[in-house]
Amino acid sequence: QVQLVESGGGLVQAGGSLRLSCAASGSIFSIDSMGWYRQAPGKQRELVALIRSGGSTNFAESVKGRFTISRDSAKNAVYLQMNSLIPEDTAVYYCNADVLTTRWERRPYWGQGTQVTVSS
Repeated sequence: QVQLVESGGGLVQAGGSLRLSCAASGSIFSIDSMGWYRQAPGKQRELVALIRSGGSTNFAESVKGRFTISRDSAKNAVYLQMNSLIPEDTAVYYCNADVLTTRWERRPYWGQGTQVTVSS
């Protein structure tokens, strides 16, 4: 079994910054991509940022230039640095990892979610 544990959410004023962290543990052979998704009330879960094992990244258009994503493969960890936050960034943020538990078995895992609230 694999667990993803997130931290770093909270309440911040518009224009402020937060850093989210996520660490994976358990029966891990390797991890391909790691990323962050978010879900605001009444909306579908959406991709925020993704980083692959080779280091390439993808960002939602709405966060480009404000958010950065990084990972520490040795720690099976991924980080999301969020700057210039706006109220529209308010959501529950979920960590996601595409995990190989053996050389042949792959599945996605999710963290429990961490609330980010940006006040105007």
